Amino acid sequence: MKRKNFILLLLSLFLFILSCGGNNNKEDKKDGKIKLTFYYPVNVGGPVAKIVEQITKDFNAENPDIEVEAVYTGNYDDTVTKIQTAAQGGNPPDLFVSLATQRFTMASSNMAMALDDLIAADGEEGKKYIDDFLKGFMEDSYVDGKIYSIPFQRSTMVLYYNKDIFKEAGLDPEKAPATWEELVEMAEKITNNSRKGVGIALNSGSAQWAFTGFALQNSTDGKNLMSEDGKQVFFNTPENVEVLQFWIDLQKKYKVMAEGIVQWTDLPTQFFFFFFAMIYHTTGNLTNIAKNAKFDYGVAFLPAHKRKGAPTGGGNFYISPGISEERQKAAWKFIKFATSPERAAQWSVDTGYVATRNSSFETEIMKKYYEERPQAKVAFEQLQFAKPELTTYNAAEIWRILNDNIQSAITGEKTAKEALDNAQKEATEVLKDFN
Repeated sequence: MKRKNFILLLLSLFLFILSCGGNNNKEDKKDGKIKLTFYYPVNVGGPVAKIVEQITKDFNAENPDIEVEAVYTGNYDDTVTKIQTAAQGGNPPDLFVSLATQRFTMASSNMAMALDDLIAADGEEGKKYIDDFLKGFMEDSYVDGKIYSIPFQRSTMVLYYNKDIFKEAGLDPEKAPATWEELVEMAEKITNNSRKGVGIALNSGSAQWAFTGFALQNSTDGKNLMSEDGKQVFFNTPENVEVLQFWIDLQKKYKVMAEGIVQWTDLPTQFFFFFFAMIYHTTGNLTNIAKNAKFDYGVAFLPAHKRKGAPTGGGNFYISPGISEERQKAAWKFIKFATSPERAAQWSVDTGYVATRNSSFETEIMKKYYEERPQAKVAFEQLQFAKPELTTYNAAEIWRILNDNIQSAITGEKTAKEALDNAQKEATEVLKDFN
């Protein structure tokens, strides 16, 4: 383990040197323009890539002295890999979108810069800009009291359900399950030989998000899976063991959930084809579901247990360190453009992601949207009960540890307690170097 950590330290140092040296070698201006490279991921269905390209095009049109090249880089994991590869080649992107959960890793490996000086340079307007972001999203932008990222394509998990199936099963189509007990009761009435009552994605990279929500719902004190400083995890509490056992029971005891590991990307399609009557999924897929569901669907809060709870997720804007002050200012200008109240509102309408700024909800765009699609209100209303998903230093490794052990319990290799005890032990060892 020590050898592994030493190698990771060397890699971080290598990336630091390259990002500082390599990026400074970029020409600040070419053909009279500051040219910026912008990496962005897409992790949901729908026209997200086209919308990002349009935002970039509009910015370039309004700012003839700056040219931003938007580069689609796959899903979130692919994007992090490509950023690292570009940095190793001495040519990292000037700015990028990555998971908010990556903020500790981005800061500690010097892949992202603190934005406080850029914010301060805007004076009172900078303070107003930051204060306007929804607290539930802004709270996972900080590392050691400094702001490293700006909320962009942000989401929370909600419950989608098929109202037609509810009617068919004799259930009230306007009443989604409000508790775990109701979830089981309704799912049992819905489940048959060709259909399961509920679908939850438990694949690597997704299980930890759903697990965060269930853990919050079962917490007696509202405690999250990790400490706020990202240096400790609390996987094997009795409450969290109950969560994992509940997931096992949904599959084995109640038989209302497909056995084994359901994939995140498969859930919406399975929902469209009536294989699942209810799915736990991101509000960022709302537009996709609204477009493709050939039935009346509902959107509801995640069912509560001891309390209401939901995980926030999604991506934030970051700026690479080591670039010139002129490039920093240009990148910052683009971020502010992309997150303006009207654009944040339009982004929500076009994608289903939650608008990240309070002022966005006062725009005519958003008011009209909520009138036409009231399902979209659910995510915003649920944010008061939401907390960041699992976020730590070396987040990718911590996610892998938790997800692997969750899967070992789901497949019957370990008991719920054995799996989470093992996850706690492994994660604590990984985080030792940060404490």
